[in-house]
Amino acid sequence: MTATRAPGAASCSTTEIYSPALSVVHGGHPVAFLVRAAFLTGCALALVACTSTGSSPPDAGVHQNAETPLVAGSDYDAQIADPGDGVVDASVVVGSDDPLAPIVTTLDVASPEKPDLWQRSRARFVLELEDRPRLEREKAWFQRNQKYMDRVSDRARLYLHHIVSEVERRNLPGELAMLPVVESAYQPFAYSPARASGIWQFIPSTGRHYGLRYSWWYDGRRDVVESTRAALDYLEKLHAEFSGDWLLALAAYNSGEGNVRKAIRRNLRNGKPIDFWSLKLPRETRSYVPRLLAIAAIVANPDDYGLTLKPIPDEPYFASTQLDGQIDLALAAEMAKVSLEEMYLLNPGFSRWATDPNGPHRLLLPVHAISDFELRLAELPADQRVRWHRHVIRNGDTLGTIAHKYRTSVSALKQANNLRGTTIRAGRSLIVPMASRSLADYRLSADMRRAMRRGIPGSGNKIIYKVRRGDSLWLIGRRFGVSVNKLARWNGLSKRSVLRPGKRLVIWRGTAPTVAKATVTKVASVEAAGISPGASVHVVRRGDSLWTIARRYQLSSRKLAEWNRIASDAILQPGQTLNLTPATVAPKPATNPEADPGSI
Repeated sequence: MTATRAPGAASCSTTEIYSPALSVVHGGHPVAFLVRAAFLTGCALALVACTSTGSSPPDAGVHQNAETPLVAGSDYDAQIADPGDGVVDASVVVGSDDPLAPIVTTLDVASPEKPDLWQRSRARFVLELEDRPRLEREKAWFQRNQKYMDRVSDRARLYLHHIVSEVERRNLPGELAMLPVVESAYQPFAYSPARASGIWQFIPSTGRHYGLRYSWWYDGRRDVVESTRAALDYLEKLHAEFSGDWLLALAAYNSGEGNVRKAIRRNLRNGKPIDFWSLKLPRETRSYVPRLLAIAAIVANPDDYGLTLKPIPDEPYFASTQLDGQIDLALAAEMAKVSLEEMYLLNPGFSRWATDPNGPHRLLLPVHAISDFELRLAELPADQRVRWHRHVIRNGDTLGTIAHKYRTSVSALKQANNLRGTTIRAGRSLIVPMASRSLADYRLSADMRRAMRRGIPGSGNKIIYKVRRGDSLWLIGRRFGVSVNKLARWNGLSKRSVLRPGKRLVIWRGTAPTVAKATVTKVASVEAAGISPGASVHVVRRGDSLWTIARRYQLSSRKLAEWNRIASDAILQPGQTLNLTPATVAPKPATNPEADPGSI
């Protein structure tokens, strides 16, 4: 076998460890086994003596939930779809309600004239496939699940070109571009019970260590570009740490370096081999690596397994454009002429209705949309890239309650109002950044993903009910005409939860019930689009017209003129107030932060 240096050659502390026996391709030759085993033993003795470098977090595996039992691929979709932080329901990951569905139908497909990205990927496959029962079980699962592979292909269309290009640029094995299939099925909003998020499934601590920033507005673990950079950095580090053995590096990526080191030490004590297949690793990890190898085998030769891969053109789907500040994602989607869902799928790192005011100041957009978007952005004044509302501070207000009420963050309020501290005074005003559409329109924002998971309707009345002595979920549900299941889900309870008097419950209703002596606060439906919670007016800004205002709120300009008793061609004055409903008196905004739909 010709000696080849593995990508990202191995090192332990300052001593480089290298051998032809540990090239990228893992052996299958019986004569080479003893040589490789002897070398691995020596490497392992050096390896386990090494401590993690100062820049490495202890046992930093992306999951750290490796005791979760996974048999072949059978439980995987359900696991990654268990949302604990306002993420999509399992049906979005594995069912027909995939947010990518309306997008992939419009994408170009590869043809004889257009090279296929799968072909490019398999050209860099270098990991050897051994005849192992665990590997065969994984292959068999994929063979039975053509629809699963179809869904993965559909999702991968948006991201695969970028990831393959980054893998090639770093001279890494092509199989690493398939790792998001194992991690998340290429679902950008996947979230595991271990709090791993994004297509590469970073847990918070490992994400922070590899430079993935987190804020109320933004989660770098879901940012496709940033998380890919971090994942490949981490994999290169693990490859070096485990002496150029990619299977051990992948096992450590899943379960943490500590688990792999412990398994190596155990086998050394017992005189056993220390290759991946011989180590006693956590249950999930024992399936994880074979699953990646199975996917690679199928991508390399799909016909051999009776499967087809949906073609993906070998061309970039997205490009990056720079911004100079915060922008409403709905406005950006309109300017780019893409759907708001596609905007979120290309920029899943942004958790709310706008980009993070503190950056990153960039958007990923379809290649064809970049030039027109940049032209429109240059024509749009910076102060019109998000909508602003003036809030008069009242007694009891804090920056936290105001931020909660308007679906923004304290840091955004401080930045917009040039505040150094958090002290505010009643009677003064704050300018507040607000969305340009209803909260329900931002379907893939963290708030709406949480609402979808809990079955919260996108519109209707929110009722805050104060529990009284003797109440139960069944009695309250019967009183308000809702099921116990919904009541429990809306409030994060089990159906058998015992309620304490004084506890506040959220109840969603189209109309408030007529209940004698019930302690109820009725709250108007929130339109996060520039209408403050409970409000139904718009304050005219410079450049506004009836047509632009009507379009913003999805109304007709004729009705808007009729409700405000003005001519349809009236010239509006900045500061003028327009009613957005037939009612002439807007309901009083709620001051209680609990009375904000979507705040669950």
